[in-house]
This record gives sequence, C-alpha cells and structure tokens, in this order.
Amino acid sequence: MNKKLKQILIGNPLADSELGNEKFNVLWGIPVFASDAISSVSYAGEEILLVLIPVLGMLSYRYFLPIVAAIIGLLLILVFCYRQTIDAYPQGGGAYIVAHENLGLVPGLVAGGALIIGYILTVAVSACAGAAAVTSAFPVLLRYKALIAFAIICLLTWGNLRGLRESAVMFGVPTYIFILTMLSLIITGLIKHSLGLYTPEEQVVATQQATDALLFVLLRAFASGCTALTGVEAVSNGVPNFKDPAQKHAKIVLYAMAGFVALVFFGVSALINLYRIAPNEEATAVSQLAGAVFGHGSIMYFVVQIMTVIILALAANTAYAGMPLLMALMASDGFLPRQLVARGTRLNYSNGILFLFGSASLLVFAFNGDQHLLLPLYASGVFISFLLSQYGMLVHWTKKKSPGWQLKAIVNGLGTIVTGITLIVIVSMKFLSGAWVTLLCIIGLVFLMRSIKRHYDTVAADLHIASTDTAKDIIRSVNASKVILPVQSLNRSFLKTLDSALSCGFTEIELYHISDDVAKAEALKKSIGELGIRAKFIYEITPYRNMNEVLLRHVEDEADKLEPHQGLIVMMGMLVVTNPLKKTLHNQTTQRLMRKLETYRNVSVFTVPYLI
Repeated sequence: MNKKLKQILIGNPLADSELGNEKFNVLWGIPVFASDAISSVSYAGEEILLVLIPVLGMLSYRYFLPIVAAIIGLLLILVFCYRQTIDAYPQGGGAYIVAHENLGLVPGLVAGGALIIGYILTVAVSACAGAAAVTSAFPVLLRYKALIAFAIICLLTWGNLRGLRESAVMFGVPTYIFILTMLSLIITGLIKHSLGLYTPEEQVVATQQATDALLFVLLRAFASGCTALTGVEAVSNGVPNFKDPAQKHAKIVLYAMAGFVALVFFGVSALINLYRIAPNEEATAVSQLAGAVFGHGSIMYFVVQIMTVIILALAANTAYAGMPLLMALMASDGFLPRQLVARGTRLNYSNGILFLFGSASLLVFAFNGDQHLLLPLYASGVFISFLLSQYGMLVHWTKKKSPGWQLKAIVNGLGTIVTGITLIVIVSMKFLSGAWVTLLCIIGLVFLMRSIKRHYDTVAADLHIASTDTAKDIIRSVNASKVILPVQSLNRSFLKTLDSALSCGFTEIELYHISDDVAKAEALKKSIGELGIRAKFIYEITPYRNMNEVLLRHVEDEADKLEPHQGLIVMMGMLVVTNPLKKTLHNQTTQRLMRKLETYRNVSVFTVPYLI
C-alpha cells in the first residue's frame, strides 16, 4: 500500500540511464535557476523604502532609484564573475568548490555553510513573501500567513520529489507568465502616469535630523535592497543539472536572469517612484502598485497578485535545485552525512530535499510567517559566499596562469572588492537586526561539518586494512565464538533461533534463562534437555523483574572471560508483526536489547525473525 501511494504521489522509479533526460535545457533552466533573483522584484524595492520613508519621508524617492541602479550594477558585476566560475568549475558546487580548492578547508566550509543557510532562508523568505501576497489580496487570511507559507513549501517539496524534469515543467510556465505580467504592469503604469491619469498621495517631509544621518540611512537601505541579489550563484552551483553542453546552457541562463532582473526590477522600482508607493503592513508595494495601475478588484490586479505568489514560490524552487546538489558534493567529501549523496527513486537528491523542507518549515513557524523578520538574516550569508567565491577565483587565475588569465583575474578582483565592501555594509547595517544570528549559525555549521569529517576519518582508519596479508592474519587469529541464546519458554520462535545457531556450526552454545521462580526454571531445563541438543542450559533467578538488566550484566561478564581474538555472539528471536496496529501490542524487548548490545565492541548480535 505504501509503495503504491508513493508511486502515485512521487511517480514510478527512474533508472540511472534516464538521468540525462532529467536535466534542463535553457527554456526550463531559466525558471528553475533564475526565479529566485527574478522574484526579488516583488519585495526588494519595498525593503529599501521600509528603511528610507520612516526617516526621510518625501526625500526617499530622490534616492530610491539611484540605490536600485547601484544594486543592478552590482548584479551585472556578479554575473560576469560567475560566468568565469562556470567555465572553470563545470562540476558545480559554486563558492564551496572554489573556496575549498583555492583558499583551503575552513574558507570552503564557511562558503558551503553560508550557501546552505542562504538556501534555507531563500525557501523560508520566498514562502513567507508569497503568503504576504495572498494576504494582501485577501486580508481576512492574515492570521493564517504561516500556514499559507507552509503550504507553499509543501507544494514545492512535492514537485521536486517528483524529479527535475517534472518540477521544471510544473513550475516553469508561471515564471514566464509572471515576467509578461510585470511588463504589462510597467508599460500600463508608465502610460497612465504620462497621461496624468493618476495623482500620487503626498508623503511625510523629512526632518533636519534625518538629513544629517543621510549616509547611514542610504547605506542601510542599500543593504536591505541587496536581497535582490540572492540566487545569483545558483546557476554556477547547478551546472551539472543542465543538458550538454552544460556550460553553454548555464551561461545563457545566467545572462537571461540578469536581463530579466535588471529590466523588471528597475521598471517596477521606477513605477513605485512615480506613483509614490509607500510600505504598508496590510498590502505589499507590488499590491499597492497593481491597485493604482489596474484598479483594486480588477482582473489584472488579481492576476498580478496570483503571479506574484507563484513566482515567490518558484524562488524557493531555486534553492531546491541548488542546495541538494551542493550538500551531495559536501557529503561526498565527508563533511555532511553520507545519506545526502544517494539519489532517490526519481534520480533527485531526495534526502537533501526533505532536509530543506524541514529546516525552512521550522523557520516559517518560528518567525510566524513574517518575511521582514527573516530578511535581515538573509543577505549577510549570501554575500559571504559571494566574497569567498570571487577571492577564490582570483587566486585560481593567479595560480593557473591560463591564456587570458590577467583579464579574468581583474574581473574577479573587482568582484572581490565590490562584494567585500557590500558585505561590510550589510553586516554593519544589519548586525543587530539579525545578521549576527546568521554569522553564528555559519560558525556552528562549520564546527559541525568538521566534526562529521573527523568521525568519518576515524571510522575509515578503524576499518582500513593495509593489505590482503593483514586480512589473512586477522582471519587466522580468530578463535571459535561463544553463543548466548536467551530463552524464556519453549516456543516456535526459540526453536527457529536455536536451529539457526546449530546450522551455523557453533560448538559452544549457551541457553540462558532468567526467571523469578526456581521450579519454573527447572521445568524448562528438563523440557529442553529432552530435545537432545548439544547446548548448555543455565538459568539465573531474580526477584526484581529486571530481566533485561540481568541479561546485559551476564553478557558483560561472559565478554570479560573471552580469550584473545575470541568473539561472543548473542542470538535472539524477534517477533515480526506486519500489522501496524497489532505491532503496538508487543513490547519490542528484542529491539531495546539490540540497541544496548550494539554498543559492546567485542559482542555480535544476531536476530532471527519469526513472522506472525
């Protein structure tokens, strides 16, 4: 039943040979990898005004578009830089691979940790922003904002678990519809304004104190608006997900993303400036703009709101495309659990997808679905990865000295300077608002990843055999094992376990019984003696009903008596109940004993299932 349900929800399993069919071309790569950056037009401008208007009032609109232009300029610089990363590192991994290879272990882990946290925040912020678009159109749903955001995350997780190709088709078309919708909003808004059909409301005038603090306010607004640049690195992280020639397709998607973001972000920002849109707790800036241009309650107003919700959900889809691949790369290097390397039945990294789902959902409920509270945590981690990636590429070109390396080094050197300055601005402006939380999480994640690596290295060293001669010596030195077979009564499960022990050829078998009554123990001893088997029966009496404790103590005592290279085996029968309701009627004693005995280094545990 579970298998059939999984096939209905997720789809039929795909063979390894079908992996090539699951990769993206340019048409579907744009919505998957560029939707995060494209979606930022729905909230990045509003984040700038949230800083400017409470302090500068009407003066805000004088500085609004220059700040937007500066952010777009930074976007173009990053695009040229990541174009070179795609050429140099077609295996994907982005900042993690670049920093790890060129700057060392710790910078690589910092970059990887920053990307992981950035991806989780991408999903949480995008889902919350999508929920905000819903509640802007339907204010009665405001109290359910966190649940709406969670529903968006669930939908995205389901789509991505179905596989790369299906998620691209499922979520791809709405991205293009959103772009067309925003272009129609921009064109209609510009025409309406030029014809004098809309008169913006007057805003609050700035105070002299605000003017004196102008530089600080502008830098803080710039730091808030840099959320528009999140997702730029996703293309370089996911190059292996493109069809061949993967590098060419990835670069085309990168250029298309930059073009769409520059056009739509500046166009929407220009309209916000012309229509004097101000932040509002009950409605997003895009919602107010659509109402001013098309009229509240009009069909086009609801189209803009619906498409905004969808594109914000698709922004989270960018993280679903990039983060599982990144975590798989880091897991293959031993810095994350090995389970993240395995592909699921639909050839995707399903464990990474589920981890992203769980982490983002926790953030949504922890911050009650408010994207404004999450955004200060956002950009600092992203720009840490930007900086390490650009500096790593600069070191790469100066080391390799391949043809044309000087120009490439200049490009990445410029990227290093610009992203470094931007990171300083963001951290200094947003530190107390939440950037410190992101930095602390990155540090904690780096320590965690290093401890995981140490664990894997310790296990590998413990399991390592230098040569086949060493293996032969180990085999020759192993003495016959002693077997303890716990027995409570003469039943079919016990007989199956005993038969397994005898068929394995063990010569020293101990049947161990624990009871609170001597007469019952002697009766069992007599019954087993009549079987005529080569096994020693011993029993122990305890009046305290601590059967498990007595058995574990006996195993420890016997383990201490072992000769060098001799092993101790504990064989237990285990009832297997297939009905989940009836399973709760059994006390699972064998499973609890197994968990305890597994911690004994010189003791092996065998279970013999008996199906009922």
